[in-house]
Amino acid sequence: MLVKQILLTIIGLSSGILVAGGLFGFIVSLGVISDFADRTHSGNRIRLYERALALGGSLGNVIDLFGIPMPVGRWLLAVFGIFAGVFVGGWAMALAETLNVFPIFMRRAKLVGCIPYIILSIAIGKGIGSLIYFWFGW
Repeated sequence: MLVKQILLTIIGLSSGILVAGGLFGFIVSLGVISDFADRTHSGNRIRLYERALALGGSLGNVIDLFGIPMPVGRWLLAVFGIFAGVFVGGWAMALAETLNVFPIFMRRAKLVGCIPYIILSIAIGKGIGSLIYFWFGW
């Protein structure tokens, strides 16, 4: 019985590490990290960003797996939500940019002059939706 539990633990951890490594590799290959570093003019810190991404993902998995409570209050939860939203939004935009979805759509729909307003409205909508979700707990 003990050998079975140890074997299942090793297989589970190995599988999780492989999946997380694949996800982080996908994020890096999309250029999310290098794109953020380029836009903030901090390209000399890319290694730090990659390590922070791997450490954050690993700690997030451990916290979720073991159900570690995080009694930090609503304000820190809101800050985390903003950072998570920026990350997921950057990831989605990098994926869409890689696929050239937005440039083709904007050109065909003749919305080239409205791009800043469209991006702003998407961001405001996501922010309002997140606030409603966290305030009312839906």
